[in-house]
Amino acid sequence: MTSAPAPSFEQEYFERNYRNYARQNPPRKLRFYRQLVERAVAEYDRPAVLELGCAFGRFLETLDGTWDRYGLDVSQYAIEQARQRLPAVTLEVASGSEIPFARQFDAILAFDVIEHIPDLEAVAASVDAHLADGGAWVFVVPVYDGPTGPLVRWLDRDPTHVHKRSRDFWLEWAANHFTIEDWWGQFRYLLPVGPYVYATTRLLRRACPAIAVLARKRVAAA
Repeated sequence: MTSAPAPSFEQEYFERNYRNYARQNPPRKLRFYRQLVERAVAEYDRPAVLELGCAFGRFLETLDGTWDRYGLDVSQYAIEQARQRLPAVTLEVASGSEIPFARQFDAILAFDVIEHIPDLEAVAASVDAHLADGGAWVFVVPVYDGPTGPLVRWLDRDPTHVHKRSRDFWLEWAANHFTIEDWWGQFRYLLPVGPYVYATTRLLRRACPAIAVLARKRVAAA
């Protein structure tokens, strides 16, 4: 039996599935991500952060030189463009399940990434191994339950989304490996004509089509 070919995340993938990539990542969305990460690493003078699936580096670009910035993506195409935009950032072509950097980070981030990675246990192990004690694990994933679940499933045209899961699945997965500090819901939709609708909420987080989770590496008992 022949196994299915591994998905390609090169130029054709972005042009087919995310031709409105910039519109889907407006400044207000990136601003919330930055505020979330700033909260997570507030105690550090020069926090070291790693973004999994950084694509073209739009989020890392929001962080200035007071941050020690790293990024990785499986797409050679995306990383080549990110390197042109961000020469001061350390970038590598790699998967989030096999982080190649021989160091630990104060925060590791993954915005709409881990739903693409088949082996979630490998992701958890790799993130845990590369986080400093008490370091932050921040991730965003689409969810397919709740009142918006059928619509999210119907609108999802990305064949590389291998985990079409509920918010409880992701919260349980995170809690099995890390300590969850907080989580939010996200309403987001790119209108055919007009703006990208985006809002973050804690009150309605059970009804949103995506969630953002802030968790921490557990500190080993002395």
